[in-house]
Amino acid sequence: MTVITRWDPFREFSTLQDRMNRLFRDSYGEGREEALTTSTFSPAVDVYEDEHNISLKIEVPGIDEKDIDVRIENNILTVHGERKLEKEEKEENYRRVERQYGSFTRHFTLPQTVDTENVSATYDKGVLKINLPKKAEAKPKQIKVNVGSEKQSSASTEKTLEGKGPSKAA
Repeated sequence: MTVITRWDPFREFSTLQDRMNRLFRDSYGEGREEALTTSTFSPAVDVYEDEHNISLKIEVPGIDEKDIDVRIENNILTVHGERKLEKEEKEENYRRVERQYGSFTRHFTLPQTVDTENVSATYDKGVLKINLPKKAEAKPKQIKVNVGSEKQSSASTEKTLEGKGPSKAA
């Protein structure tokens, strides 16, 4: 008995996707736990900007302040640090390590408006806060609008316009 099946062009894509998923699962699935213990990490960063400052908050819990290096060169802010593995615990219930250890480096290109001479950094409760003040010329300036002198000049303009009427040509 011959079975006739309807041709579905997307069935080929589905089969290809299944094969690719299996390839990645087989290649990277085994040994994943070991990779977590030795991989480098990149801490999360929040960047805030207002009219006077640019502030960075970098989450680096478990890192000593002596293991953090903050530098500015050629308008590039570089933050480098290292989270060291304290000691390996050999317990019966110890199953896996999910916290990442190793060194990290983050680079931030600073705008020309930042005053690099007055940058400050503080470290408190696992959060590194870097304050980048803006230069005085980069801060927004408020311009006061004089209302009184504008009324006088518009009144004199109106008088001038009233005096001139359509000229009569002879």
